[in-house]
Amino acid sequence: MVLYYILVPLAWIVFHIGFRVECVGRENLKKVQTRGCILAPNHISAIDPVFVVITRFWGRRMVVFAKKELFEINALLTWFFRCCGALCVRGTKEEVAVIGETVKQCQNGGTLLIFPEGTREKDGVLLQPKSGLFVIAAEAGVDVVPVRIYYDTPDGKMKLFCKVRVVYGEPMPATQFAMESRRDVKKLRANKQALLDAWENLK
Repeated sequence: MVLYYILVPLAWIVFHIGFRVECVGRENLKKVQTRGCILAPNHISAIDPVFVVITRFWGRRMVVFAKKELFEINALLTWFFRCCGALCVRGTKEEVAVIGETVKQCQNGGTLLIFPEGTREKDGVLLQPKSGLFVIAAEAGVDVVPVRIYYDTPDGKMKLFCKVRVVYGEPMPATQFAMESRRDVKKLRANKQALLDAWENLK
């Protein structure tokens, strides 16, 4: 845990050398009304989690839900991601247990970073969010903060030394995600559209 508070400032320095990082709306994190919360960014690059971690900067270590591919980039990044709280959940036997423990952590003041699209965007087009985010938010009873990541390049993809803008939106209240069951299709559909709209409005 102590290592996390050493690595984040170091990562802040390194990534501000390699990229021109701009953070917009970080003050919205202080508007969260629940003990814990979920950060919900769009997903363009494999290193998107780093930009969220270094722009959030303060606070205790997050839980970061990540795909298996994130741990296959290189050994150094894998080590860094794990130190920052990254967990490989999709397709693992421990998936249900990890999600259950994460719900408890959020209820106790923790923060979850999850990329609701489930995969990286292609051609700069936002993808429909998956249901998992909303199920976890409903079970934990926490606010969701929409986050939009932009790479200022001709094709919108990450390139070394490019400008990176991370925009934090107004929290979406926990009451919005309350469901009677995980299969509340109407509520899930409405919340997916609400998150897409929130992303679209983050400039």
